[in-house]
Amino acid sequence: MRLIVHAGFHKTGTSSVQKMLRHNNARLSDEFRVFTHRDIRGPCGAARGLSVSRDPLDEALFTLELAEFLTALDADDPRPVVISSENLAGHIPGRYGLLRYSATPAIMARFAEVAADCLDAPRITFYFSTRAREPWLRSCHWQHLRATRLADDFATYRAAHLPHADLAGDVAAIARAVPAPHDVVSAALDQVANGPLGPLLDVMRPSVPLRAALTPLGPANRGHSAHVADELLRLNRSDMDEDAVRAAKSALLQRGQSG
Repeated sequence: MRLIVHAGFHKTGTSSVQKMLRHNNARLSDEFRVFTHRDIRGPCGAARGLSVSRDPLDEALFTLELAEFLTALDADDPRPVVISSENLAGHIPGRYGLLRYSATPAIMARFAEVAADCLDAPRITFYFSTRAREPWLRSCHWQHLRATRLADDFATYRAAHLPHADLAGDVAAIARAVPAPHDVVSAALDQVANGPLGPLLDVMRPSVPLRAALTPLGPANRGHSAHVADELLRLNRSDMDEDAVRAAKSALLQRGQSG
């Protein structure tokens, strides 16, 4: 069975890829079986927990969740399986003390091992989208401002995380960990001319008519102004309780989206 696993990285166009996969699923289903985060919440949640704890019990949970998903696949269906979720790589760096994707090589190696136990002669291509350091760090900082109580401005955040921001190095470490005959490939978001879905389609290899019939969509997560980022930082640094901060952020982001 052929599997294409788009397992990261965060803030490299992955949400846009998944949005387009879901939007085009009716067409893609002629040639592929497509799964995004909402279809594999169990393995994704377990991978995130494992990325923080490195605990054998969390590894066992990841194994169990992934095995349950893989064994439910129809072995007689000849269509390749496409899985896209950045959460399979673990938590985004900057959460829970993580500085980089140091657990991802072991998680992907375990994925390959579980697939070998559950499927008949699986052949996996692990695909990772990457991004240049500066825009990636800025996008990660925005995500943390939005989703957590991060109190560091960008200059402080950048100083702490720039020495560890090496997505190409993370891909190389994953490639060393994943056993043969599986492949690890990557593409830089900043260097693709045909949108974030293009490199994944190159790996999938759909028919020419199918690829031509797919509908492109705009970015799933648009950036916001420096003013919005400053206001998120002010809310994070405030003495407001969590519920109040969450409500204020939601209102702020809605105003930003509406103009």
